[in-house]
Amino acid sequence: MAEQLLIAEGSREAQYQALLPQVLALIESESDIIAAMANCSAAIQQTFNWLWTGFYLVKGEQLVLGPFQGPIACTRIPKGRGVCGSAWAQAQTLIVPDVDAFPGHIACSSAARSEIVLPVCDAAGTVVAVLDIDASELAQFSELDQRYLAPVCAALGKLFSQPASS
Repeated sequence: MAEQLLIAEGSREAQYQALLPQVLALIESESDIIAAMANCSAAIQQTFNWLWTGFYLVKGEQLVLGPFQGPIACTRIPKGRGVCGSAWAQAQTLIVPDVDAFPGHIACSSAARSEIVLPVCDAAGTVVAVLDIDASELAQFSELDQRYLAPVCAALGKLFSQPASS
């Protein structure tokens, strides 16, 4: 696929409707999970210009920073800690309208005000990574974001289930 992203004008839903097929095509055309996650985070970030968009990968009992777009981030997050660690431990999407009100929030950036974290699960249903998106404004995420980002996470999860290739 060409490395050109077409960004739609209009509502957030219209932007997602244009973005989703492009991101899914990027994932389907790539066999390397890191390359796929890198392009996903770039495409999402370019479309919405949020503060931070990226992935943490499960390694042992912690999440380790993966491909991302945005300011320098926390490198390691323990299971069950912060929004990312909690989403991993609960194996479910967490939408946080005000990160300062989230018990145990880990402030990787003081500019982050709201957050959405979605699990990426392999074919066995095991969480292998999380997609983390931070915004610099309160209440920036909703079920709409979850609905359009979940298929991205599902497609990435399939790559974790495939043998690695170069």
